[in-house]
Amino acid sequence: MPHYPAGNGCDLHYRDECFADAWAATETVLLLHGNAESGLAWNAWMPLMGRHFRVLRPDMRGFGQSTPMPRDYGWSFDELVADYVGLLDHLGLGAVHVVAAKVAGPIAMRMAALHPGRVKSLVLLGTLVSGASSLGDRHASWVQHITDHGVESWARWTMPGRLGRAAPPAMMEGWSKLMGATAFSTQMGFMGGVPGLDVRGDLANIQAPTLVVNTDASGLDGVETTLAWQKQIKGSELMILPGDSYHVAATHPEQCAAAALDFIRRRTA
Repeated sequence: MPHYPAGNGCDLHYRDECFADAWAATETVLLLHGNAESGLAWNAWMPLMGRHFRVLRPDMRGFGQSTPMPRDYGWSFDELVADYVGLLDHLGLGAVHVVAAKVAGPIAMRMAALHPGRVKSLVLLGTLVSGASSLGDRHASWVQHITDHGVESWARWTMPGRLGRAAPPAMMEGWSKLMGATAFSTQMGFMGGVPGLDVRGDLANIQAPTLVVNTDASGLDGVETTLAWQKQIKGSELMILPGDSYHVAATHPEQCAAAALDFIRRRTA
């Protein structure tokens, strides 16, 4: 798989795939995964998205097959934005559709606000706009658990809230293993910066057509909280699905992928 030299000691691993007809004119979708994941988190989306788009699935700096970051690394969310813009430059791409889950949502929002010419549309799934507000007291207990028991144990411990009560045991275990593959140094350093993540000031500057998706009983941010910030993105749409997961991209992949495809076609035709 290809890598992009993103700088500051990181080679950014990415997947670049398209399963459209050879004669079809395809646009590009950039899929951005959440904390302690990799581009593999989007596998269930690929049958639909890959059939209609060129799909880029980067492993965020430090995660997946990208270079692990040291525990004391000075994480900057603007640097993560720069990584993705740099990847587009590296591939000779201009504007793309951006789909982001969980903590990648604010990174994508920041990208849309800072680089409006690079984001054709924005789909945000089970995401947040303020790390401190959304995580609250949970953050300290999460960091302590990772310190004492490791990344995979933390993933398994928090998985019921992430995937909801309806997720089968095999799915819980599979996602625990996927997230547990994250380097300890990366996860501890990244988690230290999450409370400082805040893009509420960027919402009014997002120009791209935006779709926000959440569940009606999310354990991260409820419908009212999501609606309050979603309304600040001009012309955005809100889609609420039944369920209590906050990783809606994982628990409702077919519905979310179909909604993203429909939204892109409706709003950017």
